[in-house]
Amino acid sequence: MKSLLHRLIRLDYLIHLKSTGTPANCANKIGISERSLYDYLKMLKEMGAPIKFSRNRGTYYYDEGGRFRISFIAGQFQEREGHIDLLA
Repeated sequence: MKSLLHRLIRLDYLIHLKSTGTPANCANKIGISERSLYDYLKMLKEMGAPIKFSRNRGTYYYDEGGRFRISFIAGQFQEREGHIDLLA
């Protein structure tokens, strides 16, 4: 079973390539329901992703260049005013 994180990474990849296809096709490629796809798109948009849908091309795409980067960063962190800073 794939995790939410793996599915979001796959969705980001397909959007980056502009090869999601229709919402139904995209959901099928990721292995989720179409309703879940809309939830995932909402999550990405809430994280700042400028996702649009092209009716002409029949695909989701990013309105500006960029990708998600999800990784572990070792070190100590301090939270301040809604930001998290890495302590040197």
